[in-house]
Amino acid sequence: MRDGTQVKSKSRVRDKGEVFTNEREVNAMLDLVKQETERIDSRFLEPACGTGNFLIEIIRRKLEVVKSRYKQSQWEYEKNTLIAVMSIYGVDIMADNVSECQKRLFDYVYKEYKSLFKTKISENFLQIVEFVLNKNILCGNALSMKTNENVPIVLAEWSFVKGSLVQRRDFSYEQLVTQNDKDTLFGDFIEKPSKTYPLTHYLKLKENE
Repeated sequence: MRDGTQVKSKSRVRDKGEVFTNEREVNAMLDLVKQETERIDSRFLEPACGTGNFLIEIIRRKLEVVKSRYKQSQWEYEKNTLIAVMSIYGVDIMADNVSECQKRLFDYVYKEYKSLFKTKISENFLQIVEFVLNKNILCGNALSMKTNENVPIVLAEWSFVKGSLVQRRDFSYEQLVTQNDKDTLFGDFIEKPSKTYPLTHYLKLKENE
């Protein structure tokens, strides 16, 4: 919650165990892995993301690094901002939380982008940011590993491969938590991804849908 409130309603606490983490605790926990939060491409998955208290702080830290390194080049800034966005994943059982989380992340990316480039904003780039957030922040139950429609949760792995080209591979959430023996999200899998997409320019990712 943005105003520091830890609950939306008593019924949600009772029925879903929903309690939000305060900013102080968020920062204290993320400081334990400070180096990773400042790596632009370091992946984070929050399996009960709520409205995004952890994820918004992670993107803030990542974009501080992006700005310090790439603010002189709009193309480099856009590319590395997208890498940061592509590295953040969240799952929550409440649809309103998911929508708010997506919006908070997008609004923050937009605010930082606009502060640097003002009249040179690319609407196409912002649409891709929104597209990726809609793929990475999902409504579902991390315990059952299924969406609210009772189908497996699927997360997309995004990788810049050659310049502006992105490789997308989809994996089930179950694969990530049962087959990945690495310390990072998306390790070496025994099974193949459920779907592999052709290399695509990052501004055309929506065309693969």
